[in-house]
Amino acid sequence: MTSQKAALPIVTNKPFVLASVSPRRSSLLAQIGYIPSDIIASDIDETPVKGEAPRALAMRLARAKALHVAGLQKEDARICVLGADTVVACGRNILPKAETPEQARACLTQLSGRGHRVYTGICLINEVGFERVRCVETRIRFKTLGKHEMAQYIEGGEWHGKAGGYAIQGRAAAFVERIVGSYSNVVGLPLFEVSNALLAECILPIIEDHKE
Repeated sequence: MTSQKAALPIVTNKPFVLASVSPRRSSLLAQIGYIPSDIIASDIDETPVKGEAPRALAMRLARAKALHVAGLQKEDARICVLGADTVVACGRNILPKAETPEQARACLTQLSGRGHRVYTGICLINEVGFERVRCVETRIRFKTLGKHEMAQYIEGGEWHGKAGGYAIQGRAAAFVERIVGSYSNVVGLPLFEVSNALLAECILPIIEDHKE
């Protein structure tokens, strides 16, 4: 009688909280096997400080988000907290998270035919308060966008709430002439760097064998 190999069980390990309600970040984490034990919105002021550089802003906000959510945890149940923030900039000019069609149009007009940079700051705070903070940069160049092409994209609405007024994982992928660096960073989370930070805290990806 042939024995059937039993499926490997899900491996559970040290939990962590994601300090972001962004579905993109949750999806990216799940892609590499990381499922947060909880997802908590961070209620902080994201307004840039006068003269603040884009990289510095991304790192400051990622840390502020992680610290805010870490402060909400009960002292007897503190766990690791992962915070992140993505900033899109043309030079030192920080583009907003577009909330209106007018903002989206202004962002796309700036990006059309030009290079820009996407910075994502990440901050992982462990249960004893040790912080791992870094920023990842990706360089992107857009083709020149026609008025009709821009209008169609804005009408589609996928720009809403997106830094720089576009989502590279959507229709805006057709605008990208060149990209240098991490693609997942532009979506919202640099997976290589996040994975390394989690592994450094002995937080392992979930493993599930679906083979029969």
